[in-house]
Amino acid sequence: MHTKEEKLEAFGRLLDVLDDLREKCPWDRKQTNESLRPHTIEEAYELCDAIMRDDSKDICKELGDVLEHVIFYSIIGSEQGKFDIADICNAEADKLIYRHPHIYGDIRVNTSDDVSKLWEKVKQNEKDGNKTVLSGVPASLPSLIKAYRIQDKARNVGFDWDKREDVWIKVYEEIEELKAELDKGDKERALEELGDFIFAIVNAARLYKLNPDTALELTNQKFMKRFGYIEQTAKANGKSLDDMSLKEMDILWNEAKHLL
Repeated sequence: MHTKEEKLEAFGRLLDVLDDLREKCPWDRKQTNESLRPHTIEEAYELCDAIMRDDSKDICKELGDVLEHVIFYSIIGSEQGKFDIADICNAEADKLIYRHPHIYGDIRVNTSDDVSKLWEKVKQNEKDGNKTVLSGVPASLPSLIKAYRIQDKARNVGFDWDKREDVWIKVYEEIEELKAELDKGDKERALEELGDFIFAIVNAARLYKLNPDTALELTNQKFMKRFGYIEQTAKANGKSLDDMSLKEMDILWNEAKHLL
């Protein structure tokens, strides 16, 4: 691994390259915060994909792309006279020091749960910090992740189940309410109950220290691999999926379950 001096030199080199591109490249020169936003979202998802695949080479590559965007926004901020990369780094360092009084102050903690609770309390005491417990949850978060963060923040102030096993009562209650509304044919109420059921399942996952977003993505990937096997096997046998019966596809699906 590299020394601290080598890391700083590499970071400086990247700053120089991006400054050059902003000045000399027509595409880079015309970018704004708004035009970069969708590209930033895409890069973040590509990084998440590499992490899910545990592909170190791609993780390194995608982290570079995300870092490029961080620096790009800082260049735009500097041009507008609002902030630059030094402001970003210093503000983040100051924030981390302030939010870790158990490291940089006199407060004592014993567990990671203690740290999480302390973190939420400190954030609300900041000058520009969260005004309420849930105000720190970004509105634009994907719904599944947002549900987990909402529940986790509520937990940090003591709003949680006494025993994690009790959450299953709520899960079963919500699925029965969902089934009842589906049986009535009330689509609007069924949609509401479906949301309650999913929220309860996310709560159960959190209580058992499972990440529901990761779990769902693993299932997505598993389904895609197995369905891909059906498609490839059918093609190898000179068939298309449209020509196959459900029974034929089920046979290949069961094969895939044992192979993949």
